[in-house]
Amino acid sequence: MSKLTDNLDKIAEEIRQNLAAKDAAREKAIPLCREAIRCSSQAIRAVHRQEFAQAQDWLKSARSRLAEAEEAVSAYTELSSTGFVQDAQKEFAEGSILLALVTGEQLPDPDKLGIGAAPYLNGLGEAVGELRRYLLDGMRRGDLSQSEEILLAMDDIYNVLVTMDFPDAITGGLRRTTDVVRGVLEKTRSDLTLVMRQKDLENKLEKFQGDIR
Repeated sequence: MSKLTDNLDKIAEEIRQNLAAKDAAREKAIPLCREAIRCSSQAIRAVHRQEFAQAQDWLKSARSRLAEAEEAVSAYTELSSTGFVQDAQKEFAEGSILLALVTGEQLPDPDKLGIGAAPYLNGLGEAVGELRRYLLDGMRRGDLSQSEEILLAMDDIYNVLVTMDFPDAITGGLRRTTDVVRGVLEKTRSDLTLVMRQKDLENKLEKFQGDIR
């Protein structure tokens, strides 16, 4: 071995140990993040069934798994910002925001949820799609009691997201999420307007029929 590289083996071994530890942390965190996503998805399903207490329990489980994953990669900054952690945080944000909005609770902020700004904003955007689904389910049941309030919330979310004009590398692809939100909002507004007009027409017909009897 050249005298110029006589410390290369030592350097390589230190790097090898560091990468092995990092890989072990990653392998520990990935299944925890998958479990956090699963729990958050179950929470969203529970919200649509209007099983709000159960949804809260699922979100607590998701937060617990997420905390374990975050602890596993805490020594490695680059792992904390990888896709599997960000995706788990985003799904948790989506479920938490959806539950808060449909139950009339105050919107949780990123600090309360313990997540970063980018996954929070993307979770906020994806919650709009679930709010549309919740609103449509109410329409099918003939229940419009929350429809206008939910639509206003969707509109408020979109109006905030369009102001976040930062590179995708910082926001985690928020522009794409915002574009989807715009389409969802326009469709939902159109659907709700149509249903409310039909409802108004039905009420007028009922009143007319009552008047001529």
